[in-house]
Amino acid sequence: MSATQLETAALPRTPWTGHAGPDELEHWTSVAGAVADALAVDALARDIANQDPFTEVDLLRESGLLNLLVPVEFGGAGGHWESAFAAVRIIAGADGSIAQLLAYHYANQSSIAFYAAPADQGQWFARSASEGWLWGDSVNPVDPDLSLVAVDGGYRLNGLKRFSTGSSVGDVIVVNAAVTGGENDGKVLAFVLERGREGLELLGDWDQLGQRLSASGSVRYRDVAVAPEDVLGEVTPEPIATLLTPGLQLAFGNFYLGIAEGALAAGRKILLGRKNSWFLSAADTYAQDPVFQRTVGELKARAAAVAALAEKLNRRFDTEVGRAGALDAGQRGDVAVAIAELKVVATEVALEVANRIFEVTGSSSTGNHVGLDLFWRNVRTHSLHDPVDYKKIEVGTYFLHGTTAPLSLYT
Repeated sequence: MSATQLETAALPRTPWTGHAGPDELEHWTSVAGAVADALAVDALARDIANQDPFTEVDLLRESGLLNLLVPVEFGGAGGHWESAFAAVRIIAGADGSIAQLLAYHYANQSSIAFYAAPADQGQWFARSASEGWLWGDSVNPVDPDLSLVAVDGGYRLNGLKRFSTGSSVGDVIVVNAAVTGGENDGKVLAFVLERGREGLELLGDWDQLGQRLSASGSVRYRDVAVAPEDVLGEVTPEPIATLLTPGLQLAFGNFYLGIAEGALAAGRKILLGRKNSWFLSAADTYAQDPVFQRTVGELKARAAAVAALAEKLNRRFDTEVGRAGALDAGQRGDVAVAIAELKVVATEVALEVANRIFEVTGSSSTGNHVGLDLFWRNVRTHSLHDPVDYKKIEVGTYFLHGTTAPLSLYT
């Protein structure tokens, strides 16, 4: 589109309508599968090296996955959230860190639709698509608020944010902060900074048990200049704007499911390769032993149940986001609780699968060179993002009383 067209183009409050058709889902499933295959080759070696995943981000960029949700008229693929969630799930089966980067990218990039005025969205989407941006974030709400002070027609940003996923490899970083002074005093603004912005310091302190390549280190801001054109818009309690958080939680559910499926696939391969059988067994091999078949069957069935719920909600999310400004608080609350249900079972099943898969693969599978522990380390690390017990409370309170949790970046 020309600059003039971009200036006058206006989208509804959100640009996504309808649902993914079979051809779209098949395409993105295939693309994500190819990316997952490439990542699986050296996932363990890259995890051990613990380097910022610039090469992996290039793989995502070259595949087209970064622009999946960008509308066609602004240079993107015009895909749906159902396809995006499916891609996250598939890639998580091979590399949890890169799946997390992609999941957060979709949420952060979609801030354009949830926060920016309709007339401004096209410019942001077009620039993101043309420049191939990976979107990171620096919005961790458990840290003290950043200081965003109005000065000279713009703002000055100071402070520190931990757990800033994608920040060290993202082309741009979404930041939320409350304004002090000026005409926007007291408002929380969402704005976008390039990774190399003067005064923005990447601390490189991410060295966790799992999700080691998620580029989730801390970011320090020292007198960072924020111009009006950097601002996406105000963070408001409008139902459609707050749908961003349930969307990210839904991505988590798919991400955990993908890790469980990856652990099952890896365990299956190891089990089928085991020779002989336990000395008390009448079976010829471990894989033919009903004891081990029962364990695998139980884990597979539980993962399949989570998959059925995830796929249902992935499609439903496109329905809800398609309501745009017509989405009301009741509809928003209902889908948030449904997604919380998925969060509960996806967390517990993924942890169980990633743990109990060792019961069928044997002591040799605990070798560091095997890397079967990577699945457990990844899901154990990220599943602590927000306490799953509070998700259970959300579900129970809604079921009993019809009330929802207060709006936040976790609910």
